[in-house]
Amino acid sequence: MKKIFCVALVLVAAFPLMARGNRAVEKDRPQPLIIQEQGAFSAGGTVITSEGTFDPNIPWFTPQGGQTRHGDHADVFYQIPAGANKNALVFLHGYGQSRRSWETTADGREGFSNIFLRKGYSVYLVDQPGRGEAGQTTIAGQINATPDDQTWFTQFRIGLWPDFNEGVQFPRDEKSLDQFFRMMTPDTAWVPQDATAAAMSAVFDKSGPGVLLTHSAGGMPGWETAMANGNVKAVVAFEPGGFSFPSGEVPEGTPGGEDAGIPLDDFLKLTKIPIIVYFGDYIPEAPVPGEAFSITFWRNVLQTARLWAGVVNKHGGDATVISLPEIGITGNTHFIMSDLNNLQIADHLTGWFAQKGL
Repeated sequence: MKKIFCVALVLVAAFPLMARGNRAVEKDRPQPLIIQEQGAFSAGGTVITSEGTFDPNIPWFTPQGGQTRHGDHADVFYQIPAGANKNALVFLHGYGQSRRSWETTADGREGFSNIFLRKGYSVYLVDQPGRGEAGQTTIAGQINATPDDQTWFTQFRIGLWPDFNEGVQFPRDEKSLDQFFRMMTPDTAWVPQDATAAAMSAVFDKSGPGVLLTHSAGGMPGWETAMANGNVKAVVAFEPGGFSFPSGEVPEGTPGGEDAGIPLDDFLKLTKIPIIVYFGDYIPEAPVPGEAFSITFWRNVLQTARLWAGVVNKHGGDATVISLPEIGITGNTHFIMSDLNNLQIADHLTGWFAQKGL
């Protein structure tokens, strides 16, 4: 009887310590997210039909005509939190990426989708036509399996392989780098930019009013989407790969020359919404002797962005280009939204949302 009593006493004495330990663990965990609705859908796309007549009695592995193929659509995963903000956030990834760019980070932290869910925004995460979950296209293609990890490490300004940039906001451990490389997602076929823009417009038809967030190569179809759909209430572009200039105002040296310009009436639609464009670090203002092609490339993009914002604002628009080092935020790569300081970036963007009533 005495032994039982002593054991019970030890358990009772230990319980408060165990409880405090559990509470400490719980304190380090993110607060629960309350999701009112979530789901997935396809948006936009085309249907083609082969010549001939389909016979359902022929074995499935025998090629035959008279069949349709649905493709070139966007695939969307969405989450709507309880008490959601009036504007949804629609995320479009960049080249070689999928919607995972916004869901998580190389080292497993929360990505922008969760960060902004916690801030009360509905999120719509898109795989563009021919990529990820939207891989089915109506255009034949071939997936390239050529090794290219080191090219992207350098092009995305993580560093000059094998060296990381000094002070870089990218996790330097081997596991994170392995995860980053495994996030690369091939095109199943090359889908024209206007087809991507059309699919994105269909996404906004479904999401309703919202802000379009683009990354890298998603920038060009992003501008087209904003011009095509009035539900786009603002654009946030992280290092977009290109810009739409009006005819007659295309900068010298632009690929395609003056033919790359768009009708002024279309361009003016971009002046009706607030736009913010972010650029990270490691983009010197002036050429450096012997610099890598990737550095020259991104300096030219940043310079073009400033010219473009000037044209937008000259026509009465509201476009802002942010070079993060110029406002004291250093070390960012091309993947600003998933770098180690992505919470700081999200807070800066949240402040801009508040200024613009978004």
